[in-house]
Amino acid sequence: MSTSSSRSAVSALDDYRIGNSVEIMALLQQLLDSNALITLSAPNGSCYTTLLRSADSKRGIICLSASAHDAPLQSLLSGDEVVAVAYLNSIKVQFDLIGAVLVNGPSDQAINARLPQEMYRFQRRSAFRVRPLSSRMPTAQFPHPAMPDMTLSLRVLDISLSGVALFLPENVPPIDAGVRIGQCQLTLDDDTQITTGLLIQHVTSIHPETKGLRLGCELITLDWGDRSLQSYINLTQKRRLALPSV
Repeated sequence: MSTSSSRSAVSALDDYRIGNSVEIMALLQQLLDSNALITLSAPNGSCYTTLLRSADSKRGIICLSASAHDAPLQSLLSGDEVVAVAYLNSIKVQFDLIGAVLVNGPSDQAINARLPQEMYRFQRRSAFRVRPLSSRMPTAQFPHPAMPDMTLSLRVLDISLSGVALFLPENVPPIDAGVRIGQCQLTLDDDTQITTGLLIQHVTSIHPETKGLRLGCELITLDWGDRSLQSYINLTQKRRLALPSV
């Protein structure tokens, strides 16, 4: 790339860069308040999905959920470069995770890193990941992979065209990452029922006080000719934008 092209790329990024500490803390607080899913990735291809637990401006530290038994996390933290990406409605938020280390807490583990000195805020132009409206309670029904006689009905936390996050209560036998669910019935609203397979990508603790886990799932064997999921996502997003307090 020529010097002029490099300068143009840097100049273009400047339009999205946030370096003000007050604005950075405001963005981090939005990630906290919305329980936004955060994807960590490294140049070696490792990735891990997590949630922001806290942002301490006085100590200059952020804390994210973690599970020490996740091989992708171990691989991720072994590198020197980690990028965090999350979405706030239609806005993509990105920052470097500096000094990330796995730490032991009283009851679980977490990732600690330095408070970002700069963040990037981009307008998202691709498919949305949406959280269901509070007036609706979408569910995912499927047999427990280790106990076929037990049918689970798990709450949908958020959904996109390629994945869904489910809430697994603490009183339900655990499900490990890597497990495939042959058939799952997603009931998103009265007009939207979808049958799909699931691949459990990540099992993440949401918050120490939350009695359960987040299952990050990839949608597999989905009928892409069926536009009902796209319609549901679009409609939910429009309703959220129209009711920002929801």
